[in-house]
Amino acid sequence: MSQIPQSASAPRLRFAPSPTGYLHVGGARTALFNWLYARHYGGTLVLRIEDTDLERSTPEMVDGILVGLRWLGIDWDEGPFFQTDRMELYRAAAGSLLNSGHAYYCFCGKEQLEQQRAQGVAEGRVPRDACRDVTKEAAEQRVANGEGAAIRFAVPQSGSTTFEDAVFGQVEFANSEIEDFVLLRSDGVPTYHLSVVVDDLEMRISHVLRGADHLSNTPKQIMIYQALGQLLPVFAHVPLILGQDKTRLSKRHGATSVIAYKDEGIVPEAFRNFLALLGWTPPDSSREILHDRELIDLFDLSGIQKSNAIFDRGKLDWFNTEYIRATPAELLLPLIEEEWKKADIVPFQTSREAMAATVDLLKPRARNLKDFATLFRAYFSDEFGVDPAATEKFLKDAVVREMLVELASLYEQAEVFSEASTEQVLRDFATEKNVKAGALINGARVALTGQGVAPSLFAVMTNLGQRRTVERLRRIREN
Repeated sequence: MSQIPQSASAPRLRFAPSPTGYLHVGGARTALFNWLYARHYGGTLVLRIEDTDLERSTPEMVDGILVGLRWLGIDWDEGPFFQTDRMELYRAAAGSLLNSGHAYYCFCGKEQLEQQRAQGVAEGRVPRDACRDVTKEAAEQRVANGEGAAIRFAVPQSGSTTFEDAVFGQVEFANSEIEDFVLLRSDGVPTYHLSVVVDDLEMRISHVLRGADHLSNTPKQIMIYQALGQLLPVFAHVPLILGQDKTRLSKRHGATSVIAYKDEGIVPEAFRNFLALLGWTPPDSSREILHDRELIDLFDLSGIQKSNAIFDRGKLDWFNTEYIRATPAELLLPLIEEEWKKADIVPFQTSREAMAATVDLLKPRARNLKDFATLFRAYFSDEFGVDPAATEKFLKDAVVREMLVELASLYEQAEVFSEASTEQVLRDFATEKNVKAGALINGARVALTGQGVAPSLFAVMTNLGQRRTVERLRRIREN
């Protein structure tokens, strides 16, 4: 196996999800941190799929993870590699540990293991595996005779395992508190501890950046590194992400799948920015809007916090609205078009310039991308719903409705149709009829957009165009 020093100038990192579920927020944040660090230092990001849980891993989950990463904008340099394609490597490593005396065959059945655990609990110690006392020769003979056996690591029974974590500092575990752990199951399938170390060595991973829930796994893996005579990577364990109630983030806190946020109309750039600040603080903590290049330039392990991060959905929504407002319409259009497709909307605008102009008009009022296919549907399609409450409030008066139909005829005859001219026509008409202009403006807004709240009415009129404005005002007579 190759060795790579911790001080390697071009770091090699990996994101290694297990395809037993879709890409969730915690995994996405881990992937993002690895990606940012690799890009900051000109390193390599390896994608590895840890699919040795044969009962729970599915191709659909793999596809879901890849789709989630791509939507999030995280690209990788090598892979994806699959652990199920690398079984012989793990078995060879387990054999090497057997030969060096760092591992042993375990023949214990489920019932015997449970008895050993119960005895350990009663005596206030970790379970002690009786098979550790079986001589190597006797164990090999039993295996040769066809008896099934797992392979366990022989944890030193005294001393401690210490390592320097890039986030938490020096971490120490007493070896006496760590039970002999399985490396290779009796069916030949490796456990996480063995496969992750073998893969990280084979892939020359220099930095292991992962969630703090793996902190207790690290001493076991360090023992394997040392038993194989290999250098350790840099370990950095990032804080967990909790819900507002300070409990582990789960479905009860809202969507946890990355793709679920896509379906809710979140802009991927906004989600990246929001995720990056969950457990990491940039040098200038007064700034929150940080685009990709800034995140890459600023990201470093020294900014990762020790305390758990809180997932604030309101904050994510704020990021989303800020990004929608700031992003050029032509860049938002492909994302909005996906929403139109889901809502069966074929926009009536004839050019991308016209669609972009409409998007620019609406951006200040958008909360998410879905708004462009729901709340703002009337700006892109002639088939849209009308808010009953807005109708009741602004179009209940039959006199106002009739006046708007008259106003439509004036607009139809207008030679100039601009924001200034449409406003002048409406106000002159209101003066002539001795009514408040606001009554006509509010009623027209509902007739044109189906909503009681919208951008400037006269900007809406010029955006919709003369013909469509006239048609929609006249349609009031039909309702």
